[in-house]
Amino acid sequence: TVAWPHRGQRLLGWIDLAFVPEQHEVRLTPSPSLSPVLGALLHAVRQMLDLDADPSRIDPVLTLLPMTPRPGLRLPGALDGFEGAVRVILGQQVTVKAGCTLAQRLVARFGEPVATPYPALTHVFPSAAALAEADPAEIGQLGIVRQRVAALQALARAVLQGSLLLHRSAPLQDTLDSLRALPGVGGWTAQVIAMRVLSWPDAWPASDIGLMHALGSRDPKHLSARAEAWRPWRAYAVMRLWHQLEDPT
Repeated sequence: TVAWPHRGQRLLGWIDLAFVPEQHEVRLTPSPSLSPVLGALLHAVRQMLDLDADPSRIDPVLTLLPMTPRPGLRLPGALDGFEGAVRVILGQQVTVKAGCTLAQRLVARFGEPVATPYPALTHVFPSAAALAEADPAEIGQLGIVRQRVAALQALARAVLQGSLLLHRSAPLQDTLDSLRALPGVGGWTAQVIAMRVLSWPDAWPASDIGLMHALGSRDPKHLSARAEAWRPWRAYAVMRLWHQLEDPT
């Protein structure tokens, strides 16, 4: 589902994406309600699927990874920067499954209803205003711990005020500094947001437990030293190492 700003209002709708192998293309079908913003939506989908990456530049560097090569692996992004950042915060210190469950509860409670032809898709993701203005206790009732509730609402207020920009064109260092200044947002969270929202190809969440398992070390400094060889594509190295954990074959 999609909520897109347009001339002072939010257009609500949905998109359908399908890979067409024989044409090496992704087919995008948008709801008619999103036609006024189709150009911007196409650009956002290209970023979300990392369609403009050039594997011929990335893959030779990542042959230095201690694993079976996975050529062409992309760096998935977020269609909406605020949603992407919220999902990263919800994923702090929990499993991927638990983070998705919390996100589903948040959408069901604070998202706007939207009509779609898909029974499982009923709401758009909550807006920054909806989360900023929500009662913290009501968010906590969804199973989100107090520290993360504070982080989510601080993030929402910063986005509303315009002091935090969450898109690919945002100034990287200023955005990282602004993120780390929020309560409950540390280095790991800022780096994963840089990967998935800002599409920074060299993001490196050194304290990530998955990277520690994949590289056999609990020392973030040691991991960062090893990762120097993978610059400027360390975020792509992260994706490959995460995939290796999911499917060692």
